[in-house]
Amino acid sequence: MRKKALIGALLLVAGCATAGNPTTSTTTPNTAPTTVEVTTTITADDAFPVTVAGDNGEVTIEERPERIVSLSSVATEILFAIGAGDQVVAVDDQSNYPAEAPMTDLSGFTPNIEAIISYSPDLVVVSYDPGDLVAGLEAVGVPVLLQLAANEIDGTYGQIEVLGAATGHAAEAAAVVAGIKSDLQAIVAEVGDRAEGLTYFHEIDDNLYTFTSDTFFGQVYGLFGLVSIADDADPDGFGYPMLASEYIVSRDPDLIFLADSTYGVTIETLAARPGWNALSALQEGRVFPIDADIASRWGPRVVDFARAVGDAVRALETEPTG
Repeated sequence: MRKKALIGALLLVAGCATAGNPTTSTTTPNTAPTTVEVTTTITADDAFPVTVAGDNGEVTIEERPERIVSLSSVATEILFAIGAGDQVVAVDDQSNYPAEAPMTDLSGFTPNIEAIISYSPDLVVVSYDPGDLVAGLEAVGVPVLLQLAANEIDGTYGQIEVLGAATGHAAEAAAVVAGIKSDLQAIVAEVGDRAEGLTYFHEIDDNLYTFTSDTFFGQVYGLFGLVSIADDADPDGFGYPMLASEYIVSRDPDLIFLADSTYGVTIETLAARPGWNALSALQEGRVFPIDADIASRWGPRVVDFARAVGDAVRALETEPTG
């Protein structure tokens, strides 16, 4: 169940979840997520009512929210990072970080309006609207802020700032953004240019879903100069193609990252796949497990994701020639 949810989350990032269940076809939808540019009119943490902008348009919050329900694992991480954790009364069943988040059986993928309302929320934050969630909550007077998946790192900064304004933590949100920028700069500086031009394959699951350099997660790899082997296999610009095994073998990526290592995928199981034992990454030990959560969420832990990638690059004993 956890594995399916993580895969679904990444496909939702890609935009295909808006059309129904995540696809397992080799033909990827010709769609990509679009987001409204986030803006805010807030000038002080205690200035309420406030109006912020999300992907569902402008949202006015009359008073500082004290009963927040988060149906987004990313929003949950942001809320706690900016100091609004004490205002959160319930989070969805995928919000497993931080540990003190009040996890419930609420679903962000198949939300139940009556179950959400039972927590008497004065603000609901979601990253997915199946069509009637936002309208249903607004109909009963509950402010709801929709923040779709960030397409780029700057989008994360905007979402953090909007949530800060919406919850009375604008200053803390600004500090979190500044900290992320500083940490990313330091991590990249530590690695230097040793990975410039190297290729990688990031395995989301054993169906061989991955992402291109143009996605949020691909941009993190791009900070180090790494290039996804999927870039030439995504003509429609979907961003999250499912590759053929033969294609991966033919591209012989310099590094392989396994976000499905938690589910038993290892360098040994890779070697058992037809033709994979010839991959230079396997022969030279350039296969790296990577935490599935930090590799599927566009929130504050992008720093942890970048650090994991940077550690892998710095661990290379010899620089591949690929």
